[in-house]
Amino acid sequence: MMSGIRGKDTKPEMIVRRGLHAMGFRYRLHDKRLPGKPDLVLPKYRTAIFVHGCFWHGHECHLFKWPKTRPDFWRKKIESNRTRDRSNREKIEKQGWQVIELWECELRVESSKLLDRLTALGEEIKS
Repeated sequence: MMSGIRGKDTKPEMIVRRGLHAMGFRYRLHDKRLPGKPDLVLPKYRTAIFVHGCFWHGHECHLFKWPKTRPDFWRKKIESNRTRDRSNREKIEKQGWQVIELWECELRVESSKLLDRLTALGEEIKS
């Protein structure tokens, strides 16, 4: 099962990439020069965007549920992901970059608010 989990080019990430490109934004993917290799980097706006999966990053939403099997392992794993996310965010912000975190639940295709969220993202980048 785990071999099918992708770290790059996920469906939520592709939604953001297509939306930003359609709005005229140009970006780099997974820039190794920034901590945590953000999913999208917009150098012109000094903005790094992370697209987080609700399960892997422990988002408190309807998509996240603690696994019933091996609870100690999963709690440690997800908490370490959260800690690493906070650390990467702080490091990038110290370098003078804006960091935007998007969650999988915000980017669901069936979500009626998807277009609104992408429009708001464009405004957030420009500010």
